Amino acid sequence: MNDADVSKQILQMVRFIHQEAEEKAGEISVSAEEEFNIEKLQLVEAEKKKIRLEYERKEKQVDVRKKIEYSMQLNASRIKVLQAQDDLVNQMKEDAMKELLNISSNHHEYRKLLEGLVVQCLLRLKEPAVLLRCRKEDHHNVERVLDSAKSEYASKAEVHEPEILVDHSVYLPPSPSHHDDDKHGLFCHGGVVLASRDGKIVFENTVDARLEVVFRKKLPEIRKLLVAA
Repeated sequence: MNDADVSKQILQMVRFIHQEAEEKAGEISVSAEEEFNIEKLQLVEAEKKKIRLEYERKEKQVDVRKKIEYSMQLNASRIKVLQAQDDLVNQMKEDAMKELLNISSNHHEYRKLLEGLVVQCLLRLKEPAVLLRCRKEDHHNVERVLDSAKSEYASKAEVHEPEILVDHSVYLPPSPSHHDDDKHGLFCHGGVVLASRDGKIVFENTVDARLEVVFRKKLPEIRKLLVAA
């Protein structure tokens, strides 16, 4: 083999090596680009997921905040409604109290009321001897109805007439004036309080107590009417 053939073979080998190197480099480049694209896609997707989760978190926070604000506004509205209802009920009670100022002006009707209140107390206590307290201004009216009240009780309970001692040492508070602005002072619109002689059993049957009982019983009905209105 002469020098020309040797050179030719060397050139062919060099071209083959170059070609193989270029093909290998192309494969490496394609593979690297594919890996880069895959990694880039993964990073993009991961970032998208992160952004989406952050958005969902903030959206939930906004939703929770809106619900809290709505609940607070709803509670505030309910409190206002309940306060308005309470104000109306208290006003009704005050108006009724003012009407009670005139209850003792009709002496005949008031004596009948006192008699009925005394009988109720006796039926509740069922004691042979009781202590009675009333307003100082009602003393004479009470004395006038005691006999008939004892007789009515004895007939209803089928017992002997009880002994009723009117307490002159301690009276119930007086009636408030039409112009009395002190709502916290002690006052009584009428009626009686009876107790057993030992003081262990007490039954308050004043006009004020009766009104309180009526209001407590009627309060659910009153509130329903106020809600319906």
